[in-house]
Amino acid sequence: MHESCGVFGVYAPNEDVARLTFFGLFALQHRGQESAGIATTDGKRLQVYAKMGLVSQVFSEDSLSQLTGDIAIGHNRYSTRGSSRVTNVQPIVVGKGSNTIAIAHNGNIINAEHLCAELSDQGYTFKTSTDTEVIANLILSSPEKEWVNKIRYAMHRLQGVYSLVIMTNHTLFAVRDPFGVRPLCLGAIDNGWVVASESCALDHIGASFVREIEPGEIVSINENGVDSYREEVGRRALCIFEYIYFARPDSVINGRLLYPARQAMGAGLVEEYPVDADLVMGVPDSATAAGAGYAFKSGIPLGEGLIRNRYVGRTFIEPDQRIRDLGVKLKFNPLPQMLDGKRVVVIDDSIVRGTTTPEVVRLLKKAGAKEVHMRICAPPLRYPCFFGVDMATYRELIAAHKTIAEVRDFIGADSLGYLSIDGLIKAVALPKNIFCMACFTGDYPIPVQLEMEKLALETMPPGPSK
Repeated sequence: MHESCGVFGVYAPNEDVARLTFFGLFALQHRGQESAGIATTDGKRLQVYAKMGLVSQVFSEDSLSQLTGDIAIGHNRYSTRGSSRVTNVQPIVVGKGSNTIAIAHNGNIINAEHLCAELSDQGYTFKTSTDTEVIANLILSSPEKEWVNKIRYAMHRLQGVYSLVIMTNHTLFAVRDPFGVRPLCLGAIDNGWVVASESCALDHIGASFVREIEPGEIVSINENGVDSYREEVGRRALCIFEYIYFARPDSVINGRLLYPARQAMGAGLVEEYPVDADLVMGVPDSATAAGAGYAFKSGIPLGEGLIRNRYVGRTFIEPDQRIRDLGVKLKFNPLPQMLDGKRVVVIDDSIVRGTTTPEVVRLLKKAGAKEVHMRICAPPLRYPCFFGVDMATYRELIAAHKTIAEVRDFIGADSLGYLSIDGLIKAVALPKNIFCMACFTGDYPIPVQLEMEKLALETMPPGPSK
């Protein structure tokens, strides 16, 4: 499973807003590693610098020094709509003259194709194949005059998921969809304000957490201060995988620090699937906290059986066939002295396609593990996500077509246990009705087409120039 994107925005006159955004994106790097970008404004013009690569690869002292102004927005991308190529890098600048905005987006718009065709017929042209540009042109197409009303007009037309940072020459906007699927929070810094996908990004730049942006809310930040515009919303649908995997364990979402929530998931697995064993290990890094929780609750010693190479996949150099054939060994290296003759409980966050987990089990057994008992912090993933997570298609999801016993045999584990939905909600310690758990249940917060194409907008004909 791949991360969703990270967004960041800052309004701070007389501060180096590009540098603040750089470090905010650095803290949000886990949410997307394909590309990074920053846009700023000095009140007269919008400028953007964005490229393929990690934050540390994209920006230099020279590029940051060129990004001047009082307002900045930034984006880390993992592509969920539109291919991974430089023309799709965000933030993007759309419009002309005073009717120009810069925008960055975390989420997925499920009616983007329809809106793109409609806007093309009206004369709007598209330079990217992302739904982010659809959102931007929809805002610009509004007959309303005030920016807040233009954004609200677009929100009424959009179907899907979006946490947005939007910048005009004078104002920073933070926008969250009515379901609140993706997180977004507000922080305060000397001389200004900050918005970010996760609270950990506030910590990294010395900003204080103020509150979360509410579902359906538009927050406007400029020289007049902070204004909030809200409408009544219905069902809430925060993605449960923010708690299981996506967000950093030092982030706070809905008032809950994620690290103890993940520890509680591990403890819940002990209650539901106890086993006699000699060693507990969490698959690094996403299941480390859950592994600690399992070990504490069970009394089985906690140890490390795998060391993770955190930089695998962070290069544009393609491996040759010999390296490619090593597969999971590029990502993990086992510790035979810790594993030899041991019955090992392995905690992981999820099993999606069932491609990596069998390799992990084989790696551990080859290193000497006598038994490998897999315990998974998420219930079986049986339905695809259409809301900004590049998970898998229905055909690719292993739990959609195999029983738990069949999955166990396929991955080669001695036993397999998935945390139940009730156990997951108990661990998170928040009301069940605020979450989207469609990937487990098929109960999507809005109707979806069961086979949506990630690259569909790449085949849309461009409209005439406008």
